[in-house]
Amino acid sequence: MGVIVTGGAGFIGSCIVRALNDAGIEDIVIVDDIACTEKWKNLRNKRYTEYIHKKDFLAQLPRFAGKVTHVIHMGACSSTTENDFDYLYQNNFAFTKALWTFCAEQGISFIYASSAATYGDGALGFSDRMDIKGLMPLNGYGYSKQIFDLWAEKQTVSPAQHVGFKFFNVYGPNEYCKGSMASVILHGYRTVKAEGVIRLFKSYRPEYADGGQLRDFVYVKDICSAVLFMMEHPAVSGLFNLGTGKARSFADLGRSIFAALGLPEHIEYIEMPESLRSKYQYFTEASMDKLREAGYTKPFYSLEDGAREYVQNYLEKDFAVW
Repeated sequence: MGVIVTGGAGFIGSCIVRALNDAGIEDIVIVDDIACTEKWKNLRNKRYTEYIHKKDFLAQLPRFAGKVTHVIHMGACSSTTENDFDYLYQNNFAFTKALWTFCAEQGISFIYASSAATYGDGALGFSDRMDIKGLMPLNGYGYSKQIFDLWAEKQTVSPAQHVGFKFFNVYGPNEYCKGSMASVILHGYRTVKAEGVIRLFKSYRPEYADGGQLRDFVYVKDICSAVLFMMEHPAVSGLFNLGTGKARSFADLGRSIFAALGLPEHIEYIEMPESLRSKYQYFTEASMDKLREAGYTKPFYSLEDGAREYVQNYLEKDFAVW
């Protein structure tokens, strides 16, 4: 089994490589753009055959014909504040189309990252069974993911298996390279260690208390489990939500960090930047029935259990890599 993992040095991608290694798979090609970042640290404990820079990869793709069984495409610009839509279009849409076409020609599996950002403000709900044509993402990142999902839906020639995962709020080890786009758990942990406090955004809607904004927080190890499930079930295709199915508040998240550290709670609420207020989601919660009906039965980490493992086994151990 040969596997290509794009974004393989990044947060989710490197965790998937770890999960593949743990499953005995080492014939892995990693595609990424490490440059001057510290993403290379995510690879030190991984086993793989080759690293290719993303700018060189599409030109080299033909040489992998007949040599790989799966392309796991996690490589993308994941910044929800990226304003260069031409960059998002090329990186998140055109690149993904090229990989889909290769997998369709080769008759192999294509597993890729969509996003819960495609759901926009959630007015239409968060069901992965809905007609996606009516969705209205709130930012360019979400729209770049949406247009690929729409394009894929129209294709008459498809990979042998094609699975798009709409990731909700993912957190966990190996995200240290993500800067401002890292999880609130990572940012919160850092401020607790430095100042003894977590700062969360105030609410600007009366039905939500400060810190009462709700998200579906999903631990990265659950993401990896679902990807491996799809690899083991090649007859399953489609768009699937990947969250826990249970929304939790940012205040709950803050409390889970203090609990994991055994410290008293100290949460402060700060003003949200004006630029974010019109694009801010107050509620996300993945409908998980479709994935369950496809046969995925493994329980998901609760927020408390996931935060405890992340904080105690990784953050408190000098930001260990999984």
